[in-house]
Amino acid sequence: MLLKLSIKNYTLISAAEIDFQPGFTVIAGETGAGKSIMLGALSLILGKRADPSALMDKTKKCVVEGLFDINKLNLVSFFEDNDLDYEPVMLLRREINPTGKSRAFINDTPVNLNLLKTLGSRLVDIHSQHQTLLLNESGFQLELFDAYLNRPELQQAYNLLFNQYRKSQKKLTLLQEQNNQAKRDEDYFRFQLNELDAAALNAEEMAALEEKSKLLSHAGEIKTATDMAAHLLREEDTAILEHLGRLKETFDRLSGFHQSIAGFVERLQSSYIELADLAAEIENFASLNEFDPAELQMVGERLDMFYSLQQKHHVTDINGLIDLREEYRQKLKTISGLDDELLTEKQRLGEITLKLEDTAMKWRTARKQNIAGFEREVEALLKQLGMKEAQFRVQMEPLPAFSPHGKEALTFYFNANKGGEPAPIAKTASGGELSRLMLALKSLVHQAGVLPTIIFDEIDAGVSGDIAGKLANILKKMSTHIQVMSITHLPQIASRADVYLKVFKRVENNMTVSEIIPLEPAERLEEIAKMLSDEEITDASRAAASELLKKAEKEGERKH
Repeated sequence: MLLKLSIKNYTLISAAEIDFQPGFTVIAGETGAGKSIMLGALSLILGKRADPSALMDKTKKCVVEGLFDINKLNLVSFFEDNDLDYEPVMLLRREINPTGKSRAFINDTPVNLNLLKTLGSRLVDIHSQHQTLLLNESGFQLELFDAYLNRPELQQAYNLLFNQYRKSQKKLTLLQEQNNQAKRDEDYFRFQLNELDAAALNAEEMAALEEKSKLLSHAGEIKTATDMAAHLLREEDTAILEHLGRLKETFDRLSGFHQSIAGFVERLQSSYIELADLAAEIENFASLNEFDPAELQMVGERLDMFYSLQQKHHVTDINGLIDLREEYRQKLKTISGLDDELLTEKQRLGEITLKLEDTAMKWRTARKQNIAGFEREVEALLKQLGMKEAQFRVQMEPLPAFSPHGKEALTFYFNANKGGEPAPIAKTASGGELSRLMLALKSLVHQAGVLPTIIFDEIDAGVSGDIAGKLANILKKMSTHIQVMSITHLPQIASRADVYLKVFKRVENNMTVSEIIPLEPAERLEEIAKMLSDEEITDASRAAASELLKKAEKEGERKH
């Protein structure tokens, strides 16, 4: 329930603070006095988009605050899910800066506009002429009927499954696209992998081949060098080893004459052994690496294959080819895994579909069982509103696929005149008939306590006389279940209010401003008398206003 509304710097309102009560509140005043401004301000804290041009003083920010009693609204889980502090009395605030920037708060915690709008939709129903026009739309009709049905557990169960159904469908479509693309790529990946597997890639082998290639490519030069070494070390008449041996023997005979000569012998011996070993290794190297043109060709071909693969796949070394080979292998495994994942998701979607079908059937059954009662109650209210011959029917048609609201469409059929056949209301109802039909529907819906507050913005348009009194009775009856407010020009409605708020204009500092004040009983009588008068308030209009108030008071006593 709305407890208080504070408005600062909004359109024609410099500053206003309005306290609200349970029951039935009437908001009245001359046309253009600013009644709709209050609704505009309230709409801001319910999530409506801000308009910077609405600032009264363009140099200051606009602030609108609303205090709500939410103790009985089962909103604790909403606050927990959105990481908000829960209080039984909640404050909503909206700020609009001169630059046009808007900020929203729930209990002083900054929130985005969508979250504020979601919460606002569970607090207040502002019924306007625009909403009456929505009555022509099938989707809005279904929402009204479901609100009357008041089976939130069915709707929540269906919504949960429907969201899972849509997510599974989306995932399945994505998997199918990925699988189709993978199948197109599979032959290519497999060909590339087979080619790389056939190459028997080995980094150590390639290093050895590159070394062998260098060796074989310079075999002539190496042969010349090894032959020359063998000749100089062993074969020539002046072979180095032979001369070195003689020199060692000579110094060996002289070693006893001086200690240094003994050192020469050791060093000559060491050099002889080292050169002899070197000669043996050169000879061995030469014998093992004799030039073989066939081997050079084989090594070259293998290396050419490696280099060609590196160039083809745009990698710089054989390790890049090995990584690519493993990448292709993994892609082929993924393709195989997609088949399994696709099958699993198809099975999951099938299971969800069965559960969703079952829940949709339960929802359909509940709707079907309540249509007749809904039709009777709407017709009874329409009769109270002066439409004695009105016929109201609800037609439910199955849908070929699941929708966010079940698996059926719903259409309201209406006929206001005797002898006619009900037809879709978009084709048959006039503006005044639509307003009364909407009031009847809203009355039934809100008896179930769907929302704690409803505000009617001139629901009485085109209504007068006895019908106005009956409309007032319906609004008064609604206010026993929820908080009801009505912007009205009709004395019959104003007389039934528990609280009367007057909106008026005055001039302050050469500026026109709007004010909203509650009226005392005597002031209320004067305002109702003014509604009953053409220009000046007369004794007759005061008497008529007094009679209306007394009648309303008696009606209230009789109800209690």
